[in-house]
Amino acid sequence: MAGPPHYIACLDLRGRRCLVVGSGPVAEEKARGLEAAGALVTTRDRYRPGDARGHWLVIACAADRELNRLVRADCDELGSFCNVADDPELCSFILPAIHREGAIAVAVSTGGASPALAQRLRAEIAELVTPRHAELAEELRALRPWAKENLPGYEARRDFFAAKVEEALRS
Repeated sequence: MAGPPHYIACLDLRGRRCLVVGSGPVAEEKARGLEAAGALVTTRDRYRPGDARGHWLVIACAADRELNRLVRADCDELGSFCNVADDPELCSFILPAIHREGAIAVAVSTGGASPALAQRLRAEIAELVTPRHAELAEELRALRPWAKENLPGYEARRDFFAAKVEEALRS
């Protein structure tokens, strides 16, 4: 039985304190991803109750499920978001498979049901989203200030950008 759908969001982690609990390749991968997003990352291979204090987001990837359970309980008490690698039932948020092309990020989630399927779909999406799309995103970003200044209201800007996208991607 599936749980409720997740609310999908892109987080601005610049300057936010984040904690990775665990060691090995998974912990290293999670820490690198957080650092790439501008987070201030602390990595601990051991955990004591309260270590999550002051951290906005925590990723637990210890080999010991009971330790991961403790981290999640601590995060709940402290009001921190917690992801437990490969254990969606212990997560307050899950991490999608992501394909990045410049400013474009496409995330695929199966709601924790199958990371392998999400990774396969990400690979297929990578064939569709090309550097040309990333270039277009930057061109459109550069037009945003002009559009906000010169076009009256959301609908006019939406229609302007929709036409620009259609024109640029017409094959």
